[in-house]
Amino acid sequence: MAKKAKPETIPVTVTFLEMNQPPGRYAPLPYNRQIALLRTRDIPVHYYRYLIDRVGRKWHWVNALRLSDEEMAESLAEPDRDIRVLYLDGAPAGFFDIKPHAPGEIELAYFGMMEHATGQGLGRWFLGAAVETAWSYKPEKVIVQTCTLDHPAALPLYQKIGFSPVGQVNEMVHPLTMEERAAVVMRA
Repeated sequence: MAKKAKPETIPVTVTFLEMNQPPGRYAPLPYNRQIALLRTRDIPVHYYRYLIDRVGRKWHWVNALRLSDEEMAESLAEPDRDIRVLYLDGAPAGFFDIKPHAPGEIELAYFGMMEHATGQGLGRWFLGAAVETAWSYKPEKVIVQTCTLDHPAALPLYQKIGFSPVGQVNEMVHPLTMEERAAVVMRA
């Protein structure tokens, strides 16, 4: 059996965005759907890895997956870390992760939905819920970043809800092989 080649690095453009005041209004909760948005308490490392993998696999979210269990547990235990999981019809469908970034700044560190939840009119409401949660901490600004590997609607949606681009950098993403991904996600 031939050994699989390591995936090539992928060039990406990262766009940094910020919002300096809350939006005037938020999209309404979709109706006729069983939707729950629950804040986690002491989220287990394995469940957070699962969320990152299921939401971010297609978009090459690998940075958090490369953390050791100890590093991730320490990060998840940071004060004011706010992780909320979206459930659709009783099953996990996405999550967002909000954390303090710098004095007066709250970062929307992760935001996304699983494939089975996309295309159902939930995205704008769900992003609004994340932004509303971020502003509940009363920061001076909310920041987020996206890149050219993220969903094509990500940057326009961030801008539509009120974020403005403030900078860009070019970086390289080093994807995980499926074997590496499986080893990381399946840790006990």
